[in-house]
Amino acid sequence: MATCDECGKHENMPYQCRRCGDTFCAEHRLPENHDCPGLQDWSDPSGVFDSGFDDSVQNRGGTASSSGLADRLLGTGGPLGYFRDNMSYVFLGVMWVTFALQYFVFPFLFAAPPRSNLWQAVFVLSPDHIGYVWTWITSIFAHGGFTHIAFNSIALYFFGPVVERYISTKRFVALFFGAGIIAGLAQVFSTLLTVGPFGAGVVGASGAIMGVLGVLTILNPNLKVYLYFIIPMPLWVLTFGFAAFSIVAGFGVAGGGFLAGNVAHLAHLAGLVVGLAYGVRVKGRVGVPQSLQFGRGGGGMGGPGGPGGPGRRR
Repeated sequence: MATCDECGKHENMPYQCRRCGDTFCAEHRLPENHDCPGLQDWSDPSGVFDSGFDDSVQNRGGTASSSGLADRLLGTGGPLGYFRDNMSYVFLGVMWVTFALQYFVFPFLFAAPPRSNLWQAVFVLSPDHIGYVWTWITSIFAHGGFTHIAFNSIALYFFGPVVERYISTKRFVALFFGAGIIAGLAQVFSTLLTVGPFGAGVVGASGAIMGVLGVLTILNPNLKVYLYFIIPMPLWVLTFGFAAFSIVAGFGVAGGGFLAGNVAHLAHLAGLVVGLAYGVRVKGRVGVPQSLQFGRGGGGMGGPGGPGGPGRRR
């Protein structure tokens, strides 16, 4: 037995959409009945049968339009078609590759152990090196230790694919990087203003994940989740409970309150605000997820609650 991702109905013989991978009852099994993202790939037959020659003629440069090229590359059957609806897993993989670079490649091949100047210049967004713009990105994927990346990975694995399927891959990528960058900059600017340029830097995907969680909270605040796989609660309780803890724990100088625990609480809050704002923007224009899923497709099931301390300051 599984639950329909469109209406929540329990179905003994569920149908799985070959386009989006979600599970539906008989009433919503057709792509047009559940607002399937895959319909976008087939809305224009020219995208399948047209060679694009006419577009090349119209664009005097002799190339097809950029949007048409992107659709051909990322669309169904395109060479990069895997990345559509799968960027959550791509980001997850990049996180672990970056972790290997942090703790194995750089220390042993480049003699740059954690907290060394080179290590921090590559992976850490720091108040004294805000101009190192590459760290705006690398710090999102870098983490402060195994526990840190493990909790963030669990949160991204469960929450990311759900949001990506419902808001589209392009929007998800923009949300992930936008929330992550804004969260990191908010933390380091706060540190710069209160402590100075020698304050702690920031690493971790927490801001990006909190942005994802914020969107999901707006789309379906009553979505059932399980805190640490045990305690059931609606998503809005988890989200705002976590936000309240971040406010209390981060009370003090640059998030250095007595409960701060070397965690970038301001980054959490900034990422969450970005996600909530974006959720309000897209609500009503995208579908509403009715359940979390373990991997792609299959029956719905409650996922874990809370990123569990992402965004640690180093």
